[in-house]
Amino acid sequence: MADVESSKVEMPDFVDPGGYGEVSGQMAMPGAVGKTEAEEYNTLDEPVRETIMRDLRAVGTKFYHVLYPKEKKALLKEWDLWGPLILCTFLAMMVQGSQEVDKQDGGPEFAQVFVIVWAGAAVVTMNTKLLGGTISFFQSVCVLGYCLLPSCLSLILCRLILIAPPNKILFVIRFFVTCIGFVWATFAAMVFLGDSQPSTRKALAVYPIFLFYFIISWLIISHSNV
Repeated sequence: MADVESSKVEMPDFVDPGGYGEVSGQMAMPGAVGKTEAEEYNTLDEPVRETIMRDLRAVGTKFYHVLYPKEKKALLKEWDLWGPLILCTFLAMMVQGSQEVDKQDGGPEFAQVFVIVWAGAAVVTMNTKLLGGTISFFQSVCVLGYCLLPSCLSLILCRLILIAPPNKILFVIRFFVTCIGFVWATFAAMVFLGDSQPSTRKALAVYPIFLFYFIISWLIISHSNV
């Protein structure tokens, strides 16, 4: 019995068979990794007012990038349809509202303008995808919708110009303002969507964009009379 006890070898408290040194430590709790990032994007418990203000700031930022189209990925990173919906509704209300006095000149109704804008954006987007565009359908609609901002601004200026007594010079001014909005909108859309097209097909992608904003500008210049 004594021989057995003497043959026992005392083992150390910690055995490192692989020779990797001290490996003991506290186990990470589930959900501890990335907790700060998760809390940053957790919006379920925030007030409704804060959510609305954050969305409005995002829309305002995209409007700024349309007016100053320098950052090419600004409208593609986090797309939304709030801005296009606001601009389309405003455009339809302003153009349709200008026809309340005289309904016999064939002016478009609210629903007609609404359908023209959204159907036109969808057609241009489908053309972009068929030509091999690398952006998603809703990203393209987002860009086309936000780039309506210069056209909407030109519509506001046209309505302000019409406050003065009508004459031929005012029509020339309205035409010039509408052309600026058209060129600005087309240029901004090309900046945001240009890199998504193959270099050999950019001309085929630009033409429908040009035609889309030309129709919108034609609606503005021809149906902004009061």
